[in-house]
Amino acid sequence: MTALPRGTTVRRDAGIYGYERALRRAGLAPVAGVDEAGRGACAGPLVAAAVILGDSSAGVVPGLADSKLLTPMARERCYAQIVRRAVAWSAVIVSAEECDALGMHVANVEALRRALARLDLRPSYVLTDGFPVDGLGVPGLGVWKGDRVAGCIAAASVIAKVTRDAIMTAMHDEYPDYDFAIHKGYCTREHQQALDEFGPCPQHRRRFVNVRRAGGWVLGFAEVGYDEAALEQHLEGGPL
Repeated sequence: MTALPRGTTVRRDAGIYGYERALRRAGLAPVAGVDEAGRGACAGPLVAAAVILGDSSAGVVPGLADSKLLTPMARERCYAQIVRRAVAWSAVIVSAEECDALGMHVANVEALRRALARLDLRPSYVLTDGFPVDGLGVPGLGVWKGDRVAGCIAAASVIAKVTRDAIMTAMHDEYPDYDFAIHKGYCTREHQQALDEFGPCPQHRRRFVNVRRAGGWVLGFAEVGYDEAALEQHLEGGPL
């Protein structure tokens, strides 16, 4: 799970489909990419997606890139093209309640496994974003910034992001006090202000420090995985 097959190389200038081409040359097609959206949010579900792109020009998605680098309109266009052009794709939703029950890392890995298992076509190789995932049943590779350098991972990131954004936008109608349609459940300062004023709703993840604090629940920072300094950094615009 940590290296490409022997004899397989990917040139730095190979483009976003370079990994898939190299793996196909090694006889490891079809190649699936998996990614998730919403891991760092303190409200709403986690969504994971898996995508297998075609090995011809029909599998090339115009404008495909990491979903975080695309505008909402560009993501919607890419989503439509991926659904039309992909050999197989799937998306799975892990509720906020299940995320709390499993813990975010376990929920994330489980979501990726479920997305892969739901594909109509079994891949021969899997590319994941950032870190390797075991228990997939096929060999795979964790790719650093994979959603920027591997087409199938970028496609999975778009499917996951668009799916989750639609869920959070719809959720806004049920819980209008939190403006989920704007921040999609992530820990923005505006979201925190709403949490402090109205308290958590059923869609908030109880393992997050800021949610527990707003709800008046006590839990040690070490148990939830985020410390107070990291939360404050994120609310100031830094990574979490």
